[in-house]
Amino acid sequence: MTGTAGKRRAAVLGSPIAHSLSPVLHRAAYEELGLKDWSYDRFEVDEEALPGFFEDLGPEWAGLSLTMPLKRAVIPLLDSISDTAASVEAVNTVVFTRDGRRVGDNTDIPGMVAALRERGIEQVDSAAILGAGATASSALAALARICTGEIVAYVRSEARAAEMRQWGERLEIDVRTADWSDAERALRAPLVVATTPAGTTDALAAAAPERPATLFDVLYEPWPTALAARWSAYGGAVVGGLDLLVHQAVLQVEQMTGRAPAPLDAMRRAGEHALAAR
Repeated sequence: MTGTAGKRRAAVLGSPIAHSLSPVLHRAAYEELGLKDWSYDRFEVDEEALPGFFEDLGPEWAGLSLTMPLKRAVIPLLDSISDTAASVEAVNTVVFTRDGRRVGDNTDIPGMVAALRERGIEQVDSAAILGAGATASSALAALARICTGEIVAYVRSEARAAEMRQWGERLEIDVRTADWSDAERALRAPLVVATTPAGTTDALAAAAPERPATLFDVLYEPWPTALAARWSAYGGAVVGGLDLLVHQAVLQVEQMTGRAPAPLDAMRRAGEHALAAR
């Protein structure tokens, strides 16, 4: 638990970072929790600059949120990481403890599970993942907690396919890979997780089934994606990137401040307002 006496600081680091919503979410939480002496900023930091940034941190720092490309680069700079972070070799949360230790965690994975649970998705018997990047490995780890059967990952290259199969072995889950040219098949799964960059799934929108199940699209800007819009139009359940962002930020706030529960609704409203203003 991090103390709340005196000025306390936290921030999100990454590159690029200018459009990060994390400051909006965390500041909304601090306001709701009455943490008047807490501040949350954003800093443009790449892998090369990360060690120097850590060296300059003072005792007022409570924690850091990390985005690309720092989630793996930060690991050698930490004293320990959680089993969750180790499972995907990615840290998105660093907490500085009272005794000066740097502890890393991954809140993306439980954040995904929580976002799905909020929509009533507690368990599925199979799932499909669109994409094979860093977010896809976190999606696999999340699905390992809720999927009882096969997971099919749709990817563009054999190298990516091999990576996803390796993650499956590491996470001890059944992962089959398929070529992206067959991605329309993915849309018939009970749960479809889209982890690809903006625009990638637009061509799949026309193939959305008339009775879709659940789509989890990790993007939040632009929103809705063409696939998410068509999915909603057909009455399917849609979980978006803002849902993920808010739920993982809730866990970060709780770890950094030691205050729980974090104000989920206030954080979501702040995120929605910020996106609407863009």
